[in-house]
Amino acid sequence: MRTKLNVDRGVAGLTILLSLVTMLFIIGLLVMIFSLMGGELQDASYTISTATVTNETTRGINQTGYTLDNAGLFGFTNPSLVTAWYSNATGDNDSITSLATNITVTSAGVVRNATTFTWGSNMTLSYTYDYSENNSAVNVIRDTSTGIAGVTDWFPIFVVIGAMVVLILLTVIIITAIRGSGLMAGETA
Repeated sequence: MRTKLNVDRGVAGLTILLSLVTMLFIIGLLVMIFSLMGGELQDASYTISTATVTNETTRGINQTGYTLDNAGLFGFTNPSLVTAWYSNATGDNDSITSLATNITVTSAGVVRNATTFTWGSNMTLSYTYDYSENNSAVNVIRDTSTGIAGVTDWFPIFVVIGAMVVLILLTVIIITAIRGSGLMAGETA
């Protein structure tokens, strides 16, 4: 009884190549998942702190608005004006007592003048705000996410190594086929 061997012709190294492509896809998928999870963990791990700024000199406040200097900080929220001072032409400091009716501040830190009067660059503000502060958990998560995301730098190396393995397999199969065909005379050493 003869058994038929399952010999696939013309697919030398195809299984290795498919395995390589599948491996790269799975690694890429895992890197993406872990990077997204790390980003979410990082955002959830910040410590909320409150800061006070005293006597910030403005560059003028009108109805268009003046953006507070610290409004660009990460996690800047809940700004609240404490005092506003204006030096008038005689050099006397006038406190603007009715902040609620004369000056408003948005959640983005834009201070607007609710009246038609424009205060010049001699306006001084004191305010408080909350911001997100780094802590050791955030730093560890950031380092881990960066390290995991660095895995994709190795993808070209995996592709080159996989291509080399496929080429070596093809070379071995070609040499074996040539020897088995009888084209080479039996040489003795």
